[in-house]
Amino acid sequence: MKHVTGEPRIGDVFGELLRDALAVATGIGPRPLAGGRLPRPVIEIIERDDGLVNGAPAAHYLDEPQDWQPHDHRAVDRVRGATLDVGVGGGRIALLLQERGVPVTGLDTSAGALQVCRRRGVRDLVHATVDEHATSGRRYDTFLLLGNNLGLIEGRERAPTFLAALAALARPGAQVIAHGTDPYGTRDPVHTGYHEHNRRRGRLGGQLRLRLRYRELGTPWFDYLVCSPEELAELVHGSPWQLVDVDSHDAPYYLATLQLTA
Repeated sequence: MKHVTGEPRIGDVFGELLRDALAVATGIGPRPLAGGRLPRPVIEIIERDDGLVNGAPAAHYLDEPQDWQPHDHRAVDRVRGATLDVGVGGGRIALLLQERGVPVTGLDTSAGALQVCRRRGVRDLVHATVDEHATSGRRYDTFLLLGNNLGLIEGRERAPTFLAALAALARPGAQVIAHGTDPYGTRDPVHTGYHEHNRRRGRLGGQLRLRLRYRELGTPWFDYLVCSPEELAELVHGSPWQLVDVDSHDAPYYLATLQLTA
């Protein structure tokens, strides 16, 4: 008998929603249904620790290049050499790089996401964190943190370890190309109040505490950083990396390029 607690069961939220999004997109495999035969849209629920809840369609993780944002195209055009796609997700970036003949490895902590990538044709995949992969002996020229995955830096406490792990995987002259969002242009009191609450706790204003939800599943709570380019420069200072370029043509979104200095 199932014990009902009102709390989600901890599981591979991202993998489950990607699997279902792929089934809805292709018509292949079991799909979540709404009231009978109609496929239910696959929605990723993002819950913040102040109670804010947002939902986003998961289909965009599978977008073809013609549906990408302009900054995604500018990011992949900067790629050179062996590339690690950190947080490969549904594999959309890795698939394009493969088509271009770029040696690309997709890294993700979601086993389900990697299964979706394999089904879509991504050839080289690693199930690990950046820290775990840093012990593999593999080396890369470019690291991609797209889809707002600059957030994986998490905050002041995590940044040095994360950046050091990337450096351990880097060849001389390597680069990081990361997509971030400057959170401070909003006047929405739900967000500005959260920024102030964070600062009072000694955190960066845009340091989010989140969990993801899908159907009956949830993730543990985790930190995810949304920061300004100025805050990023502060976090990178003293690391083996230097912030050498900020492309803010699609503000508040930006592409940050880090260059290995050590």
